[in-house]
Amino acid sequence: MFNLKKQHLGAGLVCLAATMWGFDGIVLTPRLYQLNVSYVVFVLHLLPLIGMSILFGRSELKNIKKLSKEDKFYYFLIALFGGTLGTLSIVKALFLVNFNHLTVVTLLQKLQPVFAIILAKFILGERVGKNFIFWAMMALVSGYLLTFQLTLPHFEAGDNMGLASLYAILAAFSFGSSTVFGKKILANSSFRTALYTRYLFTSLITGAIVIFNGNLNWFLKTTPHQWMIFIIIGLTTGSGAVLLYYLGLRYIKANIATMCELCFPVSSIVFDYIFNGKILSPIQFVSAAFLLFTIYKITKNQKN
Repeated sequence: MFNLKKQHLGAGLVCLAATMWGFDGIVLTPRLYQLNVSYVVFVLHLLPLIGMSILFGRSELKNIKKLSKEDKFYYFLIALFGGTLGTLSIVKALFLVNFNHLTVVTLLQKLQPVFAIILAKFILGERVGKNFIFWAMMALVSGYLLTFQLTLPHFEAGDNMGLASLYAILAAFSFGSSTVFGKKILANSSFRTALYTRYLFTSLITGAIVIFNGNLNWFLKTTPHQWMIFIIIGLTTGSGAVLLYYLGLRYIKANIATMCELCFPVSSIVFDYIFNGKILSPIQFVSAAFLLFTIYKITKNQKN
């Protein structure tokens, strides 16, 4: 009975984290669209880093110094792909659609396992699950129909949907890469060290980008309302959701977590309708459902 309660708690925490990510992608981050993209990503990592530094920064810096050069290199790759390139891409995609097709952008992120499995085969030498190629092709077809429905690809001026979709797919590739690199080192580090190191390295990389592009003046242009959005994201849908996710993952199996993570795309659809009055077309609804089904099959087969 006690273990069952733990499983329910774990599933609830993962569902809550996934729902928070859906809320962030639809409601919070798009509200910062008037700001520079690299500046937004920098602040989204800097604020949680400051909070973590106050709470346990000194001890984690000591742990980071103890890491091997190889581990530090992989942490850098995680920050470069998952923290920087992935986040820059998805934020850019959300800003491009300007409150239109936000659900499509967030759903395309679910292609992440496809890229993670492919990269794991070449980088980690992991075996590919049964029927992977078939389900991966079905996932890509679903993503195409979700984006362009029954029309040919279009990138007309003034219609940013095609470009935003490419950014969303790039984000999925980047996050998938980060997952693979994480498998190389997470066995050697605590979750807290991994979380702090990722935010530290990502803040350094994105901070360098902001300085190089001369975008530090955005600190003065940011309104009190936008600062409030930054703080809310930092405390809730950012590092807060990541913490809830990994706390929940301690009590449930990976295949259950995969099902719980479906709260992310489902909540995205609901929040987009509630807050923006947007709803998918019938073709997009079917495509979205089939995309999620294919990702579930890919993940389940890979774990088996």
